[in-house]
Amino acid sequence: MGMPCEVNSILKLNSNQGYPAELVPRSQHQTVKPGYRILPMDVPLPLVNEQWVAHADIVVRQLTWENGETKLMFEIHRVYDSPFSLKG
Repeated sequence: MGMPCEVNSILKLNSNQGYPAELVPRSQHQTVKPGYRILPMDVPLPLVNEQWVAHADIVVRQLTWENGETKLMFEIHRVYDSPFSLKG
């Protein structure tokens, strides 16, 4: 028997999941995603909204698995001058 786990290299959030209202470099934010997820830590990852538009890079600083959820603490690393779509 295995443990279901997703590997992600992008953090996709909607407003209900804690997508930051304001993207400010070095600001820290928390979110909870359903299921168990593995994300790279201490390296920049794209932050995308519900429409898969990337507005910034984030760095995951803390990741906790608990009760079927993944809790993340992340920091805004860089805000893009021009957002871009990751899905066509």
